[in-house]
Amino acid sequence: MGYDTKTEMTGHGFRAMARTLLAEELHYPPEVIEHRLAHTVPDALGSAYNLTKYLKQRQEMMQAWADYLDRLRHGADVIPLRTVG
Repeated sequence: MGYDTKTEMTGHGFRAMARTLLAEELHYPPEVIEHRLAHTVPDALGSAYNLTKYLKQRQEMMQAWADYLDRLRHGADVIPLRTVG
């Protein structure tokens, strides 16, 4: 994608950014986001009994994420920051 993964962004950084923006900007519930990121349920009983997949919600969320990134690419929803110094 053209990023220097040593100085600009890492794969984990992209995941963290997506996790944050999906929750704060696009208002998706944490359990749907965690399923999309392939995170496990934190407790043994939860993983044994929680068989949800959230497939429909995950599909909608990923389309909303793609639309959000497209808007950013085209300059919408971007707030210019002043440089200090």
